[in-house]
Amino acid sequence: METIVQCRGIQKKYMQGKVEVRALDNVDLDIAKGEFVALAGPSGSGKTTLLNLIGGLDTVDAGKVIVDGENYAELNGAALAELRLHRIGFVFQAYNLIPVLSARENVEYVMLLQGVGTAERRERSRMILDEVGLENKYDRRPSELSGGQQQRVAVARAIVSNPSIVLADEPTANLDSKTGEGLLKIMREMNEKKKATFIFSTHDKMVMDCARRLVMIQDGRIAR
Repeated sequence: METIVQCRGIQKKYMQGKVEVRALDNVDLDIAKGEFVALAGPSGSGKTTLLNLIGGLDTVDAGKVIVDGENYAELNGAALAELRLHRIGFVFQAYNLIPVLSARENVEYVMLLQGVGTAERRERSRMILDEVGLENKYDRRPSELSGGQQQRVAVARAIVSNPSIVLADEPTANLDSKTGEGLLKIMREMNEKKKATFIFSTHDKMVMDCARRLVMIQDGRIAR
């Protein structure tokens, strides 16, 4: 299978006060196109740091990250932002929806940045909201939606532009088990239908059980 994410010798350190914390220590990881992978481990294990590095939201201290054929070390800030905009979808634990925008407008926002025309934005946003079960919620603002519905909007926003990769950071953390299970089902369906690669960071057993591949991270290293 074609490799879409390649990490080699990844090292990342942070300072907590005067103490140096090694968040990732010489991590190697390959992820194939179309995988549904969970990066799992306890709090502080380094899984979210690794997800952020794959997403180009942070930079490595040493090693290299190659995503969809692009070596991040060779990209300037504008090129990296362009790659994130067109090839990577993000789903965050806290939803990160824009409060003053409706569900449809939140989904359209990425396409607006991409320069997609109004009619096409409207059509694609309605179609994807239908697919995630929000066909009657187009005009609701985030405050008028439940947590599970907000996260469905976030998933719709992440997938609407057909990115190569969707990165989901603890997407079920703020949801009850039934709602979380429904969300995972939607993401599995999107993975199969859209052929996008899904990479999660999680310590939720339900997400781990749903993943087709589990990468355990402990103390900044891949345990298995």
